[in-house]
Amino acid sequence: QVRLVESGGGLAQPGGSLRLSCVASGSGFSNYNMGWYRQAPGKQRELVAVITNAGLRNYADSVKGRFTISRDNAAKTGYLQMNSLKFEDTAVYYCSSFTASYRAWGQGTQVTVSS
Repeated sequence: QVRLVESGGGLAQPGGSLRLSCVASGSGFSNYNMGWYRQAPGKQRELVAVITNAGLRNYADSVKGRFTISRDNAAKTGYLQMNSLKFEDTAVYYCSSFTASYRAWGQGTQVTVSS
């Protein structure tokens, strides 16, 4: 099993940047796909970006061109670089490692975009 811990959230101004990290413990990190999700108040959790165990990336339309997902399998860490932040990016961000039959979640990190 994998345990995930996110960090890097905080307060940013519109147009600013933040970099989220997701550190995994346990074995098999490189075999899992990894995704970043977010949940704003009163809204459902939504997929932000995903990177497969083969390194293929996919993004929600709302973040394409602004966010970049990456991973360092040796460090068992995933990243989400967030640039050109907008008010509507405010949410709790969660990372997840998953396969077709297994999913682990982190505890979440708050991102607030405010002037």
